[in-house]
Amino acid sequence: MEVIIYPDKESANRAAADFVANALRRNPHMVLGLATGETPLGLYSNLIKMNACGQISFAGVTSFNLDEYVGIDKNDENSYARYMRDNFFDKIDIDISNTHIPDGMAEDIRQSCRAYEKSIRDAGGIDLQILGIGSDGHIGFNEPTSSLASRTRMKTLTSETIQDNARFFGGDPDAVPRHVLTMGIGTILEADTVILLAYGVSKAAAVAAMAEGPITSMIPASALQMHPSVKIFLDEPAASKLKLADYYKWVYSRKPSIDAKH
Repeated sequence: MEVIIYPDKESANRAAADFVANALRRNPHMVLGLATGETPLGLYSNLIKMNACGQISFAGVTSFNLDEYVGIDKNDENSYARYMRDNFFDKIDIDISNTHIPDGMAEDIRQSCRAYEKSIRDAGGIDLQILGIGSDGHIGFNEPTSSLASRTRMKTLTSETIQDNARFFGGDPDAVPRHVLTMGIGTILEADTVILLAYGVSKAAAVAAMAEGPITSMIPASALQMHPSVKIFLDEPAASKLKLADYYKWVYSRKPSIDAKH
């Protein structure tokens, strides 16, 4: 796990976008795992700009999203399918037929989740997975106590996550769906490379527990400690509770030139 600390989220987003862009240039047909919520918006904005000026293309990319609410139609303004179209897909040159999002309206949820896992396998697996982290340490919607070997399935949201997401539903926690479909932790850990973005002091405790605490289902993101290729992009507030923050900065500033920083 490589922890990289930037002065602010703008510079962290630019660095993360450079990392994704370089990966895309090396593999124009990459399989990209995508996240939603507020955290990746800055990353997506930078990638959209790079695409618009011809620096990168998504024409050969296949994508798989982490999650979707159960019982919300893909055209609903609060669905993650709509989020992806509004904030990313409609602004880049990706083939929409190559984008995949769990089906929250599926009649047979279990079969739909199994089919989603098969689609990922049939695509050759995820090359690069983008993640955020919840204030309780969740990744995707793998809430505390989720199995570290879990696969795509339905989960019940915790009250903390419902409160966190209420801002997307007019501030009303009662409007937030109680169930979601999410890639499992085991699914996420099979990606070749993972990048995680975390910004703001509200994420500081979760970041510290993820990076420096024990591996535990109570902090699902801590499972990333077992992954061989994870980059954590932080701003200073999100890094404020890391005991080894100075060490991470020291290591990164002395990274061997043979191993490109991004």
